[in-house]
Amino acid sequence: MSRFLRIAAPRSVAVIDQPPAPLEPGQARIRTSYSGISAGTELTAYRGTNPYLTSVWDPQSRLFQPGHEALGYPLDGWGYSEVGEVVEIAPPAGQDAGAAEAEPAVQVGDVVWGIWGHRDEGILAAESLRGHVLPEGINPLAGAFVRVGAIALNAVLAADLGPGSTVAIFGQGVIGLLATRFAVLNGASVIAVDGIENRRDRALAWGAQDALSPSPELAGEIRRITGGAGVDVAIELSGNYRALHEATRAVGADGTVIAAGFYQGEAAGVRFGEEFHHNRVQLLASQIGSVPNRLRSRWTVPRLQQTVADYLAKGLLDAPSLVTHTFPLTDAAKAYELLDTDPQSALQVVLEFS
Repeated sequence: MSRFLRIAAPRSVAVIDQPPAPLEPGQARIRTSYSGISAGTELTAYRGTNPYLTSVWDPQSRLFQPGHEALGYPLDGWGYSEVGEVVEIAPPAGQDAGAAEAEPAVQVGDVVWGIWGHRDEGILAAESLRGHVLPEGINPLAGAFVRVGAIALNAVLAADLGPGSTVAIFGQGVIGLLATRFAVLNGASVIAVDGIENRRDRALAWGAQDALSPSPELAGEIRRITGGAGVDVAIELSGNYRALHEATRAVGADGTVIAAGFYQGEAAGVRFGEEFHHNRVQLLASQIGSVPNRLRSRWTVPRLQQTVADYLAKGLLDAPSLVTHTFPLTDAAKAYELLDTDPQSALQVVLEFS
């Protein structure tokens, strides 16, 4: 039998058995090794706050519309940080099983990363895995960080950082820490902000110049560190509206705030009539569906992902060290509960498959 994770209802997780599906022409079967649980997007589904539960995203108008076609429980197939081994490939339609493909996207035995959800095997179009093969010698667990790394890198590219830049990065969870590392590699001076001490410590270990706890004095402390100027850019990755407001206070006049968190509900605590208005702060959204406007002729989401994979392979990004807990799929309910209730101890939680 094949198994997959189902979010049956808010804060209710089940593991479902089903017969293995046969491959269609051109598909590959991947035996999952690891699957990372997102503490952002996935927890919104687990907690019942995800906007897709009450509205429908219309890709034509690019608007959310209330409607009966909104997603409902049970939710199957969540998860977007998978890595595994290709164990079977069906030849494309019209190609004999024994015929050789000129440049196959993947081969049996390749370790690949991708998105197929929390399940012990994934079935994807083989061509969609082109460029997703992990280099030999790399820890397979690193593959579970390619997608979240691309989210972090996208936010850093939106911030347009370089040598001499100053940036405050709000939220030092997995994506925030990855953004801190990318910003340091870009030559920026990073002030990391998080309420959890061990996350601040990790940010310092990854090159942040300073690591501060949220407080009423935070903006003043950032001014002190930057000689009164404030940071050039703030990147908000916690998804907390209060942090977004503090980000608008952290930047100096004509500064920029990159809003890259997944915010839920109404924006309580954001006061745009204060520093945002008087300092002429620019607010930009960063989301993994696209790259920053000024880079679209050269950068794509696949290039983001390949860059992360290259950094992992070169040892510039020790992402597997962010894993604090691993659980078998059968204990997935405990994994979600841990992320939901104990962020002090849980950073990256991973489902491990035998």
